[in-house]
Amino acid sequence: MTSTGRRRTFVAGALLGSLLLSSCVIGSDSDSTSNDSNASDGEVSGTITFQTWNLKNDKFTPYFNDLIASFEKENPGTTIKWVDQPAEGYQDKLSADAAAGSLPDVVDMGPEAAYTLAQSGVLLDLSKEDPEAQDQYLDKAWEAMTFEGLGGGTYGYPWYLNTGPSFYNKELLQKCGLDPDKLPTTYDELFDQAETMAENCDDVQMLARMPAIENFGEYGVQLMNEDGTEFTYNNAEGVKFVERFKDLYADQGLTEESLNNLQTTEVEEFKAGRLAYLPGSSYTLNDLKDTAPEVYENVAIGPRINNGSPNMYIESLVVNAQSEHQALAKAFAKYVTDSSNQLEFAKKADVFPSSAGTLDGPYFTEDDGTPATQVRVDSAAQVKEAVVWWPPAFSGSADAETLREQIAQALLGDKSVQEALDASVEYSNERLEANG
Repeated sequence: MTSTGRRRTFVAGALLGSLLLSSCVIGSDSDSTSNDSNASDGEVSGTITFQTWNLKNDKFTPYFNDLIASFEKENPGTTIKWVDQPAEGYQDKLSADAAAGSLPDVVDMGPEAAYTLAQSGVLLDLSKEDPEAQDQYLDKAWEAMTFEGLGGGTYGYPWYLNTGPSFYNKELLQKCGLDPDKLPTTYDELFDQAETMAENCDDVQMLARMPAIENFGEYGVQLMNEDGTEFTYNNAEGVKFVERFKDLYADQGLTEESLNNLQTTEVEEFKAGRLAYLPGSSYTLNDLKDTAPEVYENVAIGPRINNGSPNMYIESLVVNAQSEHQALAKAFAKYVTDSSNQLEFAKKADVFPSSAGTLDGPYFTEDDGTPATQVRVDSAAQVKEAVVWWPPAFSGSADAETLREQIAQALLGDKSVQEALDASVEYSNERLEANG
């Protein structure tokens, strides 16, 4: 499992671009035939394929092998074929499988990939085919897989969630005139401290990259209209947000490299002791301890920066709408995502369960005084307030890259902030309309 990936600090997920999808997609079970179909009669039997993303390794393989063996024992006459795809090129693999009609029966993916596939009729709408499942999950998790832009259908069983605190280098804060005991909690406080750091130090920064779409949501920007059919982040609040980055850049609180940096570079800069602030996840602390012990010894931990609700990420299990063993696929997806199995996986992966009530247990509420437990307990409490801010319709790297490029042009003075956000919103809305 990688410690960083795409724009998220997440165990796994998928960011899918535009897909050329066939209108008929079937399950990937090569042993199945239409004569053995149980999609309509509700019989939990047969063979299906279950696909995860970058989770087949020494840490997780025993878990999944035991999970599958237990399910098959409880459901005689079933066979679950587990396949895992590497992190690199996962979105391309999903695209190719969907286009070829060979998407597996149950697939691990995030809401952006699910939105794109659901647009093309590839995924099962659980709000119609399994509405009673909703009670098994946190409301916000179910809502995250419910797409208003697609008529309010729900296209995935929620699996695991992730959020995390903010990490600070106490030594750098003190060096640059800031108090490690007064960590920022809002974006305005963060910008103010970044300005102070820029005034007092010219060799370190507070921030290292441009805001992503979820940061706009955390700031309080309305990202889309109410029915999810149009992006709106070029509003006055969005302009105000980017203006703070522009002011910081003008005061040399952001380097020119920051205009193009990705999340991986941000992590590297923090580990190297050149960056004072890092928005992290539940497993960032252990990563710092293993890979940057000197920085780890100087870490201060605060809440994730937000002006209203912090961001979280979600991974789900979707069901192929043309699976020949639909009842089995649904039953297995719900088994993987039930409370006991989610709790066991969460402990192994340092993530958080989406199953209803699981976060109220002692593992997520009792603090033994160690830094790792503090992060887990605080982050679990944060999950209860968090929102999946990344809109599922904001899919494909092109949207994210365009937003970053337009903001960079505004900071360089090539256009106004309003013009930059207008251009980004226009691009995103054109893509949304073209894919609709």
